[in-house]
Amino acid sequence: MSGNGKAETVKIILDDEEVDVPAGINLVEAAALHGKEIPHYCYHPKLTVAGNCRMCLVEMGMPMRDRGTGEPVLDEDGNQKIGWTPNPVIGCGTNVAPGMRVNTASEMAEGCREGIMEFLLVNHPLDCPICDQAGECRLQEFAMDYGRGYSRYVEPKNVKPKRTRLGPRVTLDDERCILCSRCIRFCQEVANDDVLGFIDRGSYSTLTCYPGKELANNYSLNTVDICPVGALTSSDFRFRMRVWFLKEVRSVCTESSAGCNTLVASREGKIHRITPRRNDAVNDTWMTDSGRELYKGVGAENRLTKFRVDGEETSLDSALARAVQFLGVGKVGIVGSCRSSVEEQ
Repeated sequence: MSGNGKAETVKIILDDEEVDVPAGINLVEAAALHGKEIPHYCYHPKLTVAGNCRMCLVEMGMPMRDRGTGEPVLDEDGNQKIGWTPNPVIGCGTNVAPGMRVNTASEMAEGCREGIMEFLLVNHPLDCPICDQAGECRLQEFAMDYGRGYSRYVEPKNVKPKRTRLGPRVTLDDERCILCSRCIRFCQEVANDDVLGFIDRGSYSTLTCYPGKELANNYSLNTVDICPVGALTSSDFRFRMRVWFLKEVRSVCTESSAGCNTLVASREGKIHRITPRRNDAVNDTWMTDSGRELYKGVGAENRLTKFRVDGEETSLDSALARAVQFLGVGKVGIVGSCRSSVEEQ
């Protein structure tokens, strides 16, 4: 913050355009503020930077200064020279600096993304027709936007465990995992439950739970939300509905005392899932597993849909008459339920 209370900004040259961005943010966030996408898999704004997917590689340069005097180094036209890094840098792990120049769509950057996509797809199965992530998969999207468009790989793909139960609510398909480590960092940093890790090395690396542990904390389904591919899926939602058929509406979790912001997804009047909606002032991008399952009570078979007195079906008039007998003048009645919303309670 500056002395007048305003957030400090710096000027950078983003794809030949001078822009103002908040000081200290990384290049992925800076580009997003100005409508430019730097593709990424491992980076998540609410987790520490891992920098392992390399999808966010960009060209970066800084104004050159004389090492001895500190004076700007000028070219023949009197403009300050730019010293470009010999190799591209990761956008998620590089913070903005005054005068920085960044090329997000140069030939080098696009060539890097094409190569990264080719490596990621070498052992990735063609599961899109049956994968729950289809329709909201970053791998699908980036393969179309930045990929080669065809495969040069003809050798057999690695075989890894499929339909692995990580916990009561999360199922793993390890062949789809791109080793972004988002789920591992979430469990360590947010859920405070260090349960997931990688074993083996290289293309044989496999995601698994540590011996004697399982992914069973009340925030486990957030790993499904942040998985950029279809490796982690909700055991409850798995194979139930295609996401492009769902209509999402903004809502608030009825069990959360904080008022977690949510998205309720339904089709033809039936709710199929509830997911968190980002609100940095309330719930960031997370919500509890128990809050996600509240929709099941809406269509539960044992839900009361008719008037009853002492367990027997009756009419509205009869039920009201019976209630009046117990709630006459000078009496108080209390109505409660474990499924009542926070406001109702």
